[in-house]
Amino acid sequence: MATIKFGALGFDKFYNVINGELKETAATRHSINPATSDPNPEVPLSTPIDVEEAIAAARAAFPGWAKTQWVARRDAILQFAGALEKNTDDFATLLTREQGKPPQIALGEIANGIRWLRGIANLDLPSEVVNKDATTQIVIKYVPLGVSVAIVPWNYPVMLACGKIAASLLTGNSIILKVSPFTPYCGLKMAELAQSFFPAGVFQALSGDDRLGPWLTSHPGIDKISFTGSTATGKKVMESASKNLTRVTLELGGNDAAIVCSDADIDSAVPKIATLSFLNSGQICVAIKRVYVHESIYNEFRDKIVAYTRSIQVGVEKDAFMGPLQNKVQYDRVQEHLDDIKRQNYHVPTGNHDFQTVGYFINPTIVDNPADDSRIVQEEPFGPILPLLSWSNEEEVIRRANSSCMGLGASVWSTDPGVAARIAEHLEAGSVWINSHLDIEPNIPFAGHKSSGIGCEWGVEGLKGFCNIKAIYFKQDMP
Repeated sequence: MATIKFGALGFDKFYNVINGELKETAATRHSINPATSDPNPEVPLSTPIDVEEAIAAARAAFPGWAKTQWVARRDAILQFAGALEKNTDDFATLLTREQGKPPQIALGEIANGIRWLRGIANLDLPSEVVNKDATTQIVIKYVPLGVSVAIVPWNYPVMLACGKIAASLLTGNSIILKVSPFTPYCGLKMAELAQSFFPAGVFQALSGDDRLGPWLTSHPGIDKISFTGSTATGKKVMESASKNLTRVTLELGGNDAAIVCSDADIDSAVPKIATLSFLNSGQICVAIKRVYVHESIYNEFRDKIVAYTRSIQVGVEKDAFMGPLQNKVQYDRVQEHLDDIKRQNYHVPTGNHDFQTVGYFINPTIVDNPADDSRIVQEEPFGPILPLLSWSNEEEVIRRANSSCMGLGASVWSTDPGVAARIAEHLEAGSVWINSHLDIEPNIPFAGHKSSGIGCEWGVEGLKGFCNIKAIYFKQDMP
């Protein structure tokens, strides 16, 4: 395993970052540009030896970093955010190449990654003082767990990494960033960039294949796993972590419902709902996946959202909104949904979903009133397919929206605040929006109900997930 000297941050060579050094591996691998099917550059293929070295370095670095003052840890994260901001254009170009986001959407993700670093870094988690009586005072402290592993998915590899990085480092943990095999490039470069701001071993990154995650999640030297990904994989992570009682935060899949009421402002709601369904080609856990439209406005809403959807520009050109699916596995999964829709003879008013070009492109697709038990309603396609469903009774639509085993997000669209609030109160989801969707903030906890996750990311509650709670009892003898 060769060690490479640091130089200017280049975007043509990619390395593991272990103990403050850039490391090559004997074997390498690469991912595919999803827009062109061209191979991306080679990246390390980590071995168990690399995992052991990274964990040993993280454990050695942890005590010193944990003793570093909160304000100093905050300052280091903010300096890192500033350096990332200076390299925005290069990271956005790299993100388009590896993930498939059109340029403006890629720039938006880099900007949000920086915003998440800064937003979380500026949070506080002070000790709490409880006076039990005249002779007893209890101080509740939040102390870092140790070595954390951040497992980041391929749909938002920068922004989601930044949320985990900031929370782990601010609370005094060392972190190993496990990048996705599909999108390893920006994560490795962020770790390389970060070495100028953190002590060796505090922030490391490993690239590998499907074996790397289990090596990390089952290791007794890991104290915390922060995972974002599918529910199926999240269950495997939890099973692996259980062997050592490793703390876990799981942010998993969603099948978000949007309920459009009879009094909704259709002209305002249509572009928002379409945009928040097809953003990132529908590859967002908390994107709108099902739209329940009141029967009195169903036809008008359908016709207007179909017209809007047909106007969405697909590609990776400067002004495009929707890029390709990120990888062939996901492309094939979405195609299976489209094939099932065709077999069931459901009406697709947007027309042909095929996109005639190389790469993993699929046109945004509206499905007109499929059955409630259809695959496209019951399953999360994680792609640009949106079913519209009609409803007439408020109690009934709440039941239908809650029928999913997922509970990540939901939204209600109405001009009557009382109606919207009443429906929102009964929706089983970690985040519920009124006349919006996907409005997330780094200082607000983000969590899922049911099979959509355990624990939460972001906000002060997210910081607590990287800590142990310690209660110190002070007893004073009275004369």
